[in-house]
Amino acid sequence: MSRVITIRTEIVEHMLAHARNSPQIECCGLLAGSGGVIHRIFPTPNALDSAVAYQIAPLELFRALRRMRADGLDHLGMYHSHPHSENIPSPTDVQQAYYPDQPYFIVAPWPGAPRPVRAFMIRQGIVEEAELQSPE
Repeated sequence: MSRVITIRTEIVEHMLAHARNSPQIECCGLLAGSGGVIHRIFPTPNALDSAVAYQIAPLELFRALRRMRADGLDHLGMYHSHPHSENIPSPTDVQQAYYPDQPYFIVAPWPGAPRPVRAFMIRQGIVEEAELQSPE
């Protein structure tokens, strides 16, 4: 059975906008919320400035996590885009999935993508797609 992730519609739209604003490189960031509902987004720069890989610089990661803590939020996921490939986890994405209890969202920024935002649970190399639902 797949996991169901509750995320506010405006957060999905913000991820898409972030990806479309930098269509030549992978965008990235963190997601947060409370009560199991994702309702805040923390966009971060891609330290690699790459079209095929992303990295959140340690300082940016710590800033976002401190902000979440200060605002009483839980870290509930990560996101990045795949500007030139399908939005499924790449071998690198699977290898670098360091948060096994949190979903990894992958955004397809191009117009007409059939499923522009997808989420995956990645644990010990096993990838399972999650179902997205809106709390509204």
